[in-house]
Amino acid sequence: MRINPSILSADFANFESELQRVAAADLIHVDIMDNHFVPNLTFGLPMVQRLQQVTPKPLDVHLMIDDPERWAPGYAEAGAYSVTFHAEATGDSVGLARRLRSIGARAGIALKPGTDVMDYLEILGEFDQVLVMTVEPGFGGQSFMESTMPKLVALREVVTKTGLDVWLQVDGGINEKTIGIAAEAGADTFVAGSSVFGSDNPAAAITTLRELARAHTHA
Repeated sequence: MRINPSILSADFANFESELQRVAAADLIHVDIMDNHFVPNLTFGLPMVQRLQQVTPKPLDVHLMIDDPERWAPGYAEAGAYSVTFHAEATGDSVGLARRLRSIGARAGIALKPGTDVMDYLEILGEFDQVLVMTVEPGFGGQSFMESTMPKLVALREVVTKTGLDVWLQVDGGINEKTIGIAAEAGADTFVAGSSVFGSDNPAAAITTLRELARAHTHA
């Protein structure tokens, strides 16, 4: 049960100390938005290169951008542990995943709430992670959409049946109330923003979320 705090909820003026506050996490989630694929603008490659130098944990980069074929490899080359791009932004998800893996990063594919998972079940082995968005991508602090849970159930069935080593990640509205729902549906990797960074004690918040997830898993 991996807890990956999203720095979208961190204090942007104090990233290095903010990263240390969540050193109990498994990975650090970094949302890259281009104001094209989603109506918001966040960080870019220079920021990730700098974060890579000071992070206490590996970086889990989520690209909410157009043209990931052009941009995603640079994040892998910068040392990101995991690079996730959106299914809706690429015409060749398998080719891009293979390129990211060849550079040395884990390759993830993200699905917006309205994107059907069925097209990806047969090619699941091409990816190291599937990110099921539990909100519409673009802004932090949104409410969890339980309607996305059947996708996780379908993904978990395939992973269990095939024995593939594919992480199933959820992102959006994850907190103490919702993490159990996602874990029960099959998620094993959880992006949490305000529920961690908004806490007086982020380390305790991470531990609580991890324990709640474990309590609801079938594994």
